[in-house]
Amino acid sequence: MPASASTAFRAALSVSHIALLAGLSVVVPSLVQGLRAQEAAPGIALETISVEAPDWAVLTEGKDTYTSPVTSTGVGSPTAWKQIPQSISTVTSQRIQDQGFTQLEEAMARTTGMVILQNDVGRSSIFSRGYEIDQMLVNGLPAPLSSIYGTQPDLAIFDRLDVLKGPAGLYYGGTGGGGNSGPSGVVNGILKPAVADYFLNAELSGGSWEFGRAQLDAGGKLNAAGTVRGRIVAAYQDADSFVDYNENKVWVGYGTLAMDLNENTTLSLYAWHQERDILPFNGLPAANLGGGVGQLLGVPRNTFVGASWNTFHNASTDYVAELLHRFDDGGEAKASVRYSDRSVNYRYAYGGSAVSIAPATYGNFTMQYTAAQYSETSLSADAHVTRPFEAFGQTHEVTAGLALSSVETNLLAPTSTTLSGTYNIYSFNPALVPVPTTLYNRQTQTDPTQWGLYGQAKIKPLQPLTVLLGARLAWYDNTSTVATVNTTSGALTTTSTPISYDAEFVPYAGLVLDMTPNISAYISYTDTFTPQSELDASGDVLQPRQGYQYEGGLKGTFFDGALNASAALFLIRDTNRALATSVANVYVAAGETQVSGYELEVSGRLAPGWEVFAGFTYTETEYVTATAAQLASGFSTYTPRNNFNLWTKYEFQDPILKGLHIAGGIKHLSSFYTTSGGVTLTAPAYTTVDAQVGYKFNKNLQATFTATNIFDEDYYTRVGSTSLFNFYGEPRAYWLKVSATY
Repeated sequence: MPASASTAFRAALSVSHIALLAGLSVVVPSLVQGLRAQEAAPGIALETISVEAPDWAVLTEGKDTYTSPVTSTGVGSPTAWKQIPQSISTVTSQRIQDQGFTQLEEAMARTTGMVILQNDVGRSSIFSRGYEIDQMLVNGLPAPLSSIYGTQPDLAIFDRLDVLKGPAGLYYGGTGGGGNSGPSGVVNGILKPAVADYFLNAELSGGSWEFGRAQLDAGGKLNAAGTVRGRIVAAYQDADSFVDYNENKVWVGYGTLAMDLNENTTLSLYAWHQERDILPFNGLPAANLGGGVGQLLGVPRNTFVGASWNTFHNASTDYVAELLHRFDDGGEAKASVRYSDRSVNYRYAYGGSAVSIAPATYGNFTMQYTAAQYSETSLSADAHVTRPFEAFGQTHEVTAGLALSSVETNLLAPTSTTLSGTYNIYSFNPALVPVPTTLYNRQTQTDPTQWGLYGQAKIKPLQPLTVLLGARLAWYDNTSTVATVNTTSGALTTTSTPISYDAEFVPYAGLVLDMTPNISAYISYTDTFTPQSELDASGDVLQPRQGYQYEGGLKGTFFDGALNASAALFLIRDTNRALATSVANVYVAAGETQVSGYELEVSGRLAPGWEVFAGFTYTETEYVTATAAQLASGFSTYTPRNNFNLWTKYEFQDPILKGLHIAGGIKHLSSFYTTSGGVTLTAPAYTTVDAQVGYKFNKNLQATFTATNIFDEDYYTRVGSTSLFNFYGEPRAYWLKVSATY
């Protein structure tokens, strides 16, 4: 790691630790005193976590629900879900608890339409509508989301996750500058807030492959009036895998303070630090049968390909500050800023060739490795005002805002990553893979920065009709600098490529028609403009990605907001997406791609005690225009046409069985494939079934026992190439969680 990056990281880490310790010193004594006071006051409901604020409807904690009728994702200020003309899925606090989600990819794998390209836990790629999501928002503020750098967050710090499918450039800008105006969508994590009621939650979990997790969550008011509130969260997870040698540890510490400056104005501060250590596994190789046909291996599911010296470590520290003022007319003014500091260090071996099927060398393959020292800082900020106004006998709304996003990255990597020797998949020993001498002779630095001015008007020409018109003007600058030292001659080669775009116009339009008090119909158009930093063979920066999405559908909210249902049709076009070539750091622009399909979702309470989340997505992906090589490989062929998720829970209402619940889930994906190096690998369709039973012993203590993949389906969850990225799905597993709430 460069000295400057290391020093900055240690400084950020120290500040984070000090902040967390300070939060502990303030929150814990107040918490203990408050809990004692509450125990002496029997009229107080200990399990209710609440604070008096008009926008609290966005939060889901303590509401025992699988849905939310309100969101602020993609719209700036809290808005009724059925009044937003795009598809949005929500993973509520209750679903996170019930399904045992601890990492982002686990929740996304059970979210309507999402596709996960499996890797180590915390390092998987997340796709929506055929395209990868490369940013994650926290309280609406973006930072890069990377699979190879493992920047996925632990979920202990979040109240809910919102997933907006399709482009979201109006409010969040372009991916090159730390936002997302690409075609995939956004994931927005809403942080757990500081609350007024004292509470203490503790969880212990254990399960298959020596899985263990402990989590503590506590908070309450810090003054008698409750105008100053605090909260702390800590979690530690240590797990092996069904794959031999593959290990994964993660811990996170989080603290937040909220201060009501007056009855309409609140200042909220958040800080968290996370670290992850992995012995990585990059998947299995496969066989090349010839004629462009590949074959997945039938080796045991615990088979490991890698080295005993495989290592991966990352650390991240984030700070968020928000100032929110609520106007008496229902509008708001909000200013927020997020700073992220990340460092990553890894070196690991993986398959470098197809497995031989020749009799004399049956099972043989070669290996290679990758290594990097990476640091990244990002700053994002947003300030906006939303106000309603009266005109022509109707209430309308206008939003205007300013956004900034800036990312600085520094990557040190070797140009030579070969490993000597030949290995056999049927007698593989990771201890025999030699430790390479790694020369970090290439440095790549980038500094993308984006400013944006945005505005949106919600006009109601008639009472049941809302017309949404919006636009963003974006300014973007980036300089990519690559310095390479020739390891033989010592000669230094440096290239620096600046790019700049001024006042790029990104429009947005939508229409929502309230057909009944419960059902709305909508249609929307969203434009995309995404600058890129990748270079072609001539050293020129690829042109920006550009495209659009059309979406239309129906949304319904029933039982006073307890149940949501939606149906949507979508069509996305995208062009100029950067594609890697066989030459390192050289890319070509993809032709025009198209993704189309439909999506159905139901979430919430069907009857007292009965919660459900079910979603189905049908997706077709293709090239519209492309080179012959691109057409042969296909576009996003790892996106299955059929993607179905179901999870449902029933809490018995009979007094004799009160406290008992049963739950279960189904996940089904149709077949999918990839073509790499002219060889196609196909994963058959699969279906997994989960089951759960739980019991709430009293208002403070409950336990759940979950069995996943109960029929022990043997399947591949990801296919990549004949050398790597072929992953088995998880076998049958068992999990026990005990939770205490005070």
